[in-house]
Amino acid sequence: MLLEAKAADATVVYDAVTAAVQIQVEPVGRWFEAFVRRRNRNVSASFQELEDEEEESEEDEDEDLQLVEHPLLRSLDPKDWKNQDHYAVLGIGHMRYKATQKQIKTAHKAIVLKHHPDKRKAAGEQIVEGDNDYFTCITKAIEVLSDPVRRRAFDSVDPTFDNAVPQKGEIAKNFFTAFAPVFDRNARWSSRKHVPKLGTAESTFEEVDNFYSFWYNLDSWREFSYLDEEEKEKAECRDERRWIDKQNRASRTQRKKEEMVRMRNLVDTAYSCDPRIKRFKEEEKSRKDSEKKAKADAKKKEQEDKDRARQAELDAARLLKEKEDEEAKQVAQLAKKEKEIQKKAIKKERGKLRTACKNWNYFTENESDNVKMMQEVEKLCDRLELISLQTLNEVLSTSSQEESKVAVEKQLQEVNAQMQREREAEVQAQQVVRGADQASRGVSSAGGKGWNEEDLPLLIKAVNLFPAGTNARWEVIANYMNLHSTTGIKRTAKDVINKAKNLQRLDPGQKDVINKNAFEKFRKEHSAVPVTVDNAAPSERFEGTGDAVAWTTDEQKLLEQALKTFPVTTAERWDRISSAVPGRSKKDCMKRYKELVEMVKAKKAAQVKK
Repeated sequence: MLLEAKAADATVVYDAVTAAVQIQVEPVGRWFEAFVRRRNRNVSASFQELEDEEEESEEDEDEDLQLVEHPLLRSLDPKDWKNQDHYAVLGIGHMRYKATQKQIKTAHKAIVLKHHPDKRKAAGEQIVEGDNDYFTCITKAIEVLSDPVRRRAFDSVDPTFDNAVPQKGEIAKNFFTAFAPVFDRNARWSSRKHVPKLGTAESTFEEVDNFYSFWYNLDSWREFSYLDEEEKEKAECRDERRWIDKQNRASRTQRKKEEMVRMRNLVDTAYSCDPRIKRFKEEEKSRKDSEKKAKADAKKKEQEDKDRARQAELDAARLLKEKEDEEAKQVAQLAKKEKEIQKKAIKKERGKLRTACKNWNYFTENESDNVKMMQEVEKLCDRLELISLQTLNEVLSTSSQEESKVAVEKQLQEVNAQMQREREAEVQAQQVVRGADQASRGVSSAGGKGWNEEDLPLLIKAVNLFPAGTNARWEVIANYMNLHSTTGIKRTAKDVINKAKNLQRLDPGQKDVINKNAFEKFRKEHSAVPVTVDNAAPSERFEGTGDAVAWTTDEQKLLEQALKTFPVTTAERWDRISSAVPGRSKKDCMKRYKELVEMVKAKKAAQVKK
């Protein structure tokens, strides 16, 4: 600390003062308390100044302390001291739990100076000997209020405290006027300081939420040990003390539960009647409704965008498909025209070949050889392609009879060789199928009765003809096979079941091979018919006429077998069916199929009418 300069002292500069350095320190203890007070008061004062100020305020409190003497103090029963109002006995009933310890001591000192037995005895008053004097009530009051634990127990059951909870029917129009004093009154029981206020109608949601969160989770220090009916100190033994303690704990717990129910009832009633809560709920509901509406609108818009995009894709795909269909249609038309042109060209070349061979009398002089040569020529017409036919016709038109005969015979040799190779390949395929069938079925359970190429298609046909659910199905299938089979082998229901199971385990490709071989066999048997007027090509039977030609029995069988061999899912089905029926075009096969369908429908309709 610098000393005050005198008038005669001269000012001399010895050295420059260093710059001030700011240091962060953390106050603790009484210095922390002084720091908090300075911060709350927004002033800068030292700890000593605050202590002086506190002492001055306490002295002022002592000077301002006004005691209100209990009017019935002299008539109090010392034996019933526990039911007395200790604050009123000391003359501070108007201050109650707000009184400080110093004020309690001051009040006790003042009342003792006035009501002490020695003072009253000196004044000539007659004193009751022992603890029966009312001064004992003053002593008990200071004993209770000077002990923090006993004082808190007495404050918990303060007889002047109003425990009432406003009911919904008793609440006035102003909610805040009805509940604010009640919450302020009960705030004294909170262990935490700075209890939030009820607020006003303009309070924010955070403030209201904080208020109810505090009261719903209230940590109350209120306890009811002061109301214990028995005192452990009066017990004569340990067991009695334990019994008294058990009874006291039970009564305290029950009163504590009742207090919790009371506080919960208070908060619930206030929450249900609070107009701010209703307003917040309405605002929350409107906000959720608006969000829900916005979400629905966004979803609807998104769905509409998806629908538009999907429709655009469908339109684009439709246009693309129409374009592709148009292109495919044009290609098909061109292919059809080319096919018709090629067909006409082949027909023309076949006619030339037949005419040329006929002009040369089929290169024979014998009538029997002539018929045989006619068949060979027809074979060439069926087997040769357009280019081969054109080449052969060109040779026949420019060569002599002998040269033409040599050319025709050479061509016949090539065709016969090719047919021989096809037959050999077919035999090999049949052997492969037969070997696969034997490997799949193993040893036959029907006493060594084998299944040939004729019986396998017949079994497949019978299984399809009599589906699951048919009465005595497998016996019916066995009888059907015994009736239609040409092998003469009698099949039992057990044989048919075992073979059907083996066929189910076969590869679908092998089943197709079996059906194809059966169809090829059927086709060969029915196609090797001498050319007559009945089975000749339409162009040969009625040349130049447009009338429809009746279908022969062999053609009908070939058509039916082709319809089974080539199902609806087969690509270019009718082209393949028409190629399987010699002498019939695609148009003829389709027309005949429609006629058969109409006949079946008419037959069913007639049966229904009957």
